[in-house]
Amino acid sequence: MTPTRTASIGTPVARIEGPLKVTGTARYAVEYPVENVAYAWVVQAPIARGHVVSIEPGDDDGLLALLWHGNAPRLESGDDPELQVLQSPRISYRGQVVALAVARTLEAARRAAQSVRMELVEEEHDAELTPDHPGLYTPEKVNPAFPSDTSAGDVDAALAAAAATVDVTYSTPALHNNPMEPHATTAMWVGDDLVLYDSNQGPSAIASQVAKVFSLKRSQIHVIAEHVGGGFGSKGSARPNAILAAMAARVVGTPVRLALPRQALFTMVGHRTPTIQRVRLGASADGKLTAIAHDVVEQTSRLFEFAEQTAVVTRHMYAAPNRRTSHRLARLDMPTPRWMRAPGEAPGMVALEGALDELAVSLGIDPIELRIRNEPDVEPEDGTPFSSRHYVECLRLGASRFGWAGRSLEPRQRREGRWWVGTGMAGATYPSMVMPSTATVRIDPERRVEVTLAAVDIGTGSRTVLHQIAADGMGVPLENVTVRIGDSGLTRASIAGGSSGSASWGWAIDGACRLLREELSRLTGPVPPDGLSATFDTTPDVKSRENSGKHAFGAHFAEVRVDADTGEVRVSRLLGAYAVGRVLNPRTARSQFIGGMTMGMGMALHEESVLDASTGDWVNHDLAEYHVPVHADVESIEAVWIDEEDLSVNPLGVKGIGEIGIVGSPAAIVNAVWHATGVRVRDLPVRLDKLLGSL
Repeated sequence: MTPTRTASIGTPVARIEGPLKVTGTARYAVEYPVENVAYAWVVQAPIARGHVVSIEPGDDDGLLALLWHGNAPRLESGDDPELQVLQSPRISYRGQVVALAVARTLEAARRAAQSVRMELVEEEHDAELTPDHPGLYTPEKVNPAFPSDTSAGDVDAALAAAAATVDVTYSTPALHNNPMEPHATTAMWVGDDLVLYDSNQGPSAIASQVAKVFSLKRSQIHVIAEHVGGGFGSKGSARPNAILAAMAARVVGTPVRLALPRQALFTMVGHRTPTIQRVRLGASADGKLTAIAHDVVEQTSRLFEFAEQTAVVTRHMYAAPNRRTSHRLARLDMPTPRWMRAPGEAPGMVALEGALDELAVSLGIDPIELRIRNEPDVEPEDGTPFSSRHYVECLRLGASRFGWAGRSLEPRQRREGRWWVGTGMAGATYPSMVMPSTATVRIDPERRVEVTLAAVDIGTGSRTVLHQIAADGMGVPLENVTVRIGDSGLTRASIAGGSSGSASWGWAIDGACRLLREELSRLTGPVPPDGLSATFDTTPDVKSRENSGKHAFGAHFAEVRVDADTGEVRVSRLLGAYAVGRVLNPRTARSQFIGGMTMGMGMALHEESVLDASTGDWVNHDLAEYHVPVHADVESIEAVWIDEEDLSVNPLGVKGIGEIGIVGSPAAIVNAVWHATGVRVRDLPVRLDKLLGSL
């Protein structure tokens, strides 16, 4: 059999599973038919710090069990204290689960949870992050394993000698993941084995974590996540819902369903930490940077340390001989921050690119030209050559497509009726990552190809892209390919995170296809009736790969209108220009880019978790009060990209596209608001009250 190249990669194939989703046929975690199922509802702590004395049922009509630390089965300790649910009377934050009501119906479980009688002891709490918090400390590392601090040269001396300086502090609020499908699990025990229909970003990883917590073998856990309604990082590891559902199913002896209510997503599954970022820049009169300092203050919980890598992005963007980055954390009586789309890069670039814009204004230099003058030849901090870097090309392509030429350097120069109109831009970058994965590819005598691996499609279109990779890898039409994913019983695969899914899983599939083609080339007769298969594990190749110097880059451009009377901000145009390696499917790629850009718009203008420090509670903990952009907010949005070949990142030349759209787009919008109004807002989001009075 001689494969024929089909060139499916690079074509705008529609989502394979699209018809299933639009007809409601695709099944999510709590939609699988399971007999004799019970339902669970969480009881959350109403105080920010203290301990539980007792919890007793109130309305027990239909109640099967009320679990709390006084009667819950014991769990094995693991790497994540958040999974040690109901193991201690200690309350570490408001909203922490303290009990679980299990009943025959969802309504009965909810009613039982709302009627429990709790005796608690409340202690004084500390929930507010401040730049001079007395508890600030230096974490050993920041996510995932970067040094907390770096330095080179003498920043203070360079700033003192600089012709122009900027010394500004930007702050970003706490933000919350809100995937359409909440964190949800259906759990059932089959003998001593556990089956979880769970909404997550990595069945293999979740199976390993759950096995450890219940002291089971990895093979005794079967995690199924065939379709997942979004995650944005918050489902990258096992969450308390999976442990609670499994625990309850074991206690009541029947399958149990637990879907966290929307309000619980604001406390139990992580959020983006608020940040306070001081950026200092020094430059010569011609705009060459002589110093960069980016110092970050952020928070974590008392239960678990999560240190967001906010200033790491500054280590890669611009050349300067004197430089410093730092991270300081405060442990508060608050929920634990976790991953949220582009953790670190998204908030970090708000401050860096805002400060660059301010420096351009002070020097009277176009902000694009300022960035081009400070383009590094190698990694600015360690001198590693870039595998490829087309940031300047992105700036120029975006400027041309957006119509940047002739833009005034001065603000408040354009008025259309009641609207002030302005434009802004910002750079973007995101690391090119891959993680070990294993795939099996099988072909039968009719040239039908089946791909199996425990990857997961969280709504990005990755299932479709994997079909395309296999079709080209085996030289068969797309319709000949079947891809099975979302099952921990398949070959182990990495999580859908870090914009690494297509690169990691695609590499494994491409390798398995290559092995299978080689086997086919040695075949002297027809393919056996049972077919032939090959399995490829990328682990050795990934471990030998050098990560430094591998990044995707981009540039964002925004045009905004600001109502001179009300301060209302409208985004007239958004454009992103990217260099992200090989684009496997332009349709799904565009969807990822503009999705990230729209999320960036939310970060700039809408999203803000409002803290009541007196109670340690997010007061706007639902989508009625936590605002995200809707279709009416997106007037014109465009994503373009350059052809970039970089096979050093992986054999497919894929750099990842899931997160770079949100990196830089908030800063472009904030910079455009300044250009429209002359008002520089450094405390996101840009609300009306921060503009009124200055218009």
